[in-house]
Amino acid sequence: MAYKAPLGDMQFVLQHWLRAEQDWQALPAYAEVDLELAMQVLEEAARFTGEVLAPLNGPGDRQGCRFSDGEVHTPEGFAVAYRAYVDGGWPALACDPQLDGQGLPQVLDAALQEMLYASNHAWAMYTGIAHGAYLCLKTHASAALQQRYLPGIISGETLPTMCLTEPQAGSDIGLLRSRAEPLADGSYSVSGNKLFISGGEHDLTRDILHLVLARLPDAPQGSRGLSLLLVPKWLENGERNAVYCDGLEHKLGIRGSATCALRFEQAKGWLVGEAHGGLAAMFVMMNSARLHVGLQGLGHAEAAWQSARDYALERRQMRAPRRPEQVPAAAADPIHLHPAMRRILLELRVRSEGMRALGYWAAHWLDIASESADPAQRAKAGQLVALLTPIVKASFTEQGFSLASKALQVFGGYGYTGEFPIEQTLRDSRIAMIYEGSNEIQANDLLLRKVLGDGGEAFGVLLGELRAEVAVGQASRVVFADALGEVCERLENLLPEVRALSIEDSEYPYRAAGDFLQLCATSLLAFAWARSARCVAGLAEDDPLRREKLESAGFCFDYLLPDFDRQLAGVRAARLPLPFVAGE
Repeated sequence: MAYKAPLGDMQFVLQHWLRAEQDWQALPAYAEVDLELAMQVLEEAARFTGEVLAPLNGPGDRQGCRFSDGEVHTPEGFAVAYRAYVDGGWPALACDPQLDGQGLPQVLDAALQEMLYASNHAWAMYTGIAHGAYLCLKTHASAALQQRYLPGIISGETLPTMCLTEPQAGSDIGLLRSRAEPLADGSYSVSGNKLFISGGEHDLTRDILHLVLARLPDAPQGSRGLSLLLVPKWLENGERNAVYCDGLEHKLGIRGSATCALRFEQAKGWLVGEAHGGLAAMFVMMNSARLHVGLQGLGHAEAAWQSARDYALERRQMRAPRRPEQVPAAAADPIHLHPAMRRILLELRVRSEGMRALGYWAAHWLDIASESADPAQRAKAGQLVALLTPIVKASFTEQGFSLASKALQVFGGYGYTGEFPIEQTLRDSRIAMIYEGSNEIQANDLLLRKVLGDGGEAFGVLLGELRAEVAVGQASRVVFADALGEVCERLENLLPEVRALSIEDSEYPYRAAGDFLQLCATSLLAFAWARSARCVAGLAEDDPLRREKLESAGFCFDYLLPDFDRQLAGVRAARLPLPFVAGE
């Protein structure tokens, strides 16, 4: 697999779209970070992902993980690559300097995550939950647990897992049965079975820290009775803890990632946070993970775009139709000249670059939410992050799979074979729509909790950001500003309608949620490209960046924004009840 990180577009987003350097200077934690330093970091990340991880992607998929006598062996080269990752200091990138982290902005970590997932999704699964686990322990663990286990996570010497799912409990974690019994020394004896645990056993690090949801003896029923416990693979006295891997899942994709069934047999663990408060502690980790999963979708889209673009420039088939001003037809043209292929390639480019701007925007708000000295600004940033997270997770992962499928079409029959990497990208991308809260759950979370739940307050904050772009764009005479303004009007007018229908019919918002989330995603894509067009409007007319961004913005508003009407119709059609498929 050949992968080259899109450093030019990453710089465009940081420098022009976000104007991140100006915000960093206003945040004490990042006051010494400038664009030059940021790009140096990303250039090193590009070198690691392109030269170390990408070459392992295909071989790791073909080889997969091996399970023998309770031990898991990752594909050849994975452990060596992980050691290079640790030696490069990448696990500490966005961690607190007071805890030996590097203290860099989370938006740079978002760019790193995109590169990791684009170059080798299976390998990146081992590291993907680490930052969320760091935040979880930093926020909720006792001082003793932090002192014992945070340094290993920050340095990369240990890797964590998130142990939620059980055979009978997937999305409904209230059905979990794992138990935790208190012991005299203040620890707990943890027993139960967990399923689909990414990195539950591997050979990248000696120790593995399992963050496990379980029930204490006095726990109430349902999700409110869950507690979070830290269960290490190895105890401080050098003994192996009673955590066992019973096998690996045989999967459609990400085959180099060890997806394990784990058995806890009175394993020793320690409570993280309050008893019965495990869900609040776990959600610190899950919210970080959901943003990272959204970045997986971006990584797949970028990998698919690069593969399809490179192939389309080389593959010659038939004569492309010519307009009168074009050069005479050749016997056979590169397929990127054919209109059908041009449309696919443009969609790949425009959606990928738009997702990058929006994904980094969400991460940038995370930085503001955690580091701003202004309480009002922190509150606003927190609202936006909460609203954007389910949109990024669900819409990006859906686009990652959809765009990989469209990219495969560019390859024709070759794309369906293992000769080219696009078939692996398609397989690897599918899981992201399911785990860390399925996309249907993300849609319900967005509409019922994040939009209707607070009376539309946070949604109004988001619309305020879009309207601010409309005003600046109109003042700058950006042609797309008026179209974005119309999007804002229609969204604002829709909300009272959705609220009224939800009061009349309690099932309505669940029927409408999927289309509502995609409607928001389409609106944000229009916002991303209206801002991109404004950012380049002042460049010289012969500047290639100006031409490309304006062409892409035009494609977005002409070819992709019409999705808004279909999605809006879906939200309104949901007022009609659905029949029961099984005749209940």
